[in-house]
Amino acid sequence: MIIVMKAGATKRERDEVIRKIKEFGYKPHIIHGATRDVIGAVGDERGKVVLQSIEFMQGVESVVPILKPYKLASREVKKETSIVQISEKVAIGDKDIVVIAGPCAVESQEQIIEVAVAVKKAGAKVLRGGAFKPRTSPYAFQGMKEEGLKLLADAREKTGLPIITEVVNPETAELVAEYADILQIGTRNAQNFELLKKLGQLKKPILLKRGMSMTIQELLMSAEYIMSEGNQSVILCERGIRTFETATRNTLDLSAIPVLKQKTHLPVVVDPSHATGNYLYVAPMAFAAVAAGADGLIIEVHPDPEHALSDGPQSLIPKKFTLMMEKLRLFAEVADRSL
Repeated sequence: MIIVMKAGATKRERDEVIRKIKEFGYKPHIIHGATRDVIGAVGDERGKVVLQSIEFMQGVESVVPILKPYKLASREVKKETSIVQISEKVAIGDKDIVVIAGPCAVESQEQIIEVAVAVKKAGAKVLRGGAFKPRTSPYAFQGMKEEGLKLLADAREKTGLPIITEVVNPETAELVAEYADILQIGTRNAQNFELLKKLGQLKKPILLKRGMSMTIQELLMSAEYIMSEGNQSVILCERGIRTFETATRNTLDLSAIPVLKQKTHLPVVVDPSHATGNYLYVAPMAFAAVAAGADGLIIEVHPDPEHALSDGPQSLIPKKFTLMMEKLRLFAEVADRSL
């Protein structure tokens, strides 16, 4: 159930509605809109009829039941796309398409600094890099862990780029949050509900990757887990799904972009690197994603892909990334966006 406040409703009126929601045994979640606030009431669906009485309170325009299983993430709750503020200068969901770039894994100080300087010069707004790496093989490189986080923080200090890195379990969530500007949930953890709830309790933007076998509704329900814990700063990421096709690592579901845009107010970014698994296909899929309405991209960049400790075949060298960014600006202009 959502309570739509009138345009111009006072803080006192809003606080009184929140008090009433709590009195009925529900958890209130405030969503700030462009012209008015909306308050979501989360709790037992069976007793929500009592919330209808709130419609007669001062400052309330209407009380609307949300039929979708995902309530807070639904476009019914908020008509305009949410803007997730990453830093003073970077926001995802606004007119600017935000490009996140960097290596799959942090390997050394020299590597991460070299990449950070190169991607910033090319126009990237956020630096990515894995410190904790959940890998399919137990024998594969698992990341530098906290030392990798320190190297990412050092790269941020030197370049001014905000950093994003993956959280792999609830136990290390607070540690990663001490360093990172955005916390990433990878495809393997997209339905790790204890992790989702933990990150929902932290006051950091969350980038939620779609699980390789998840439906769009399941992705939105995972976002709902985060939002129901109080964190509304959620960014969705389409990174390819598993199909019968073997020519690419995964199959990039470009149709997910307009579908998500219709169903949710959360911003949507696309990861063409993991979707294709081959550097030759990254740029074309990046262009297609922007044309389809993506709010951002995640691109893997490595100075020496042949010797990368993780996902070298899908990584662009800095020179190719720069060329891609030059062409990407043209696609952004056609989509009435900018980089």
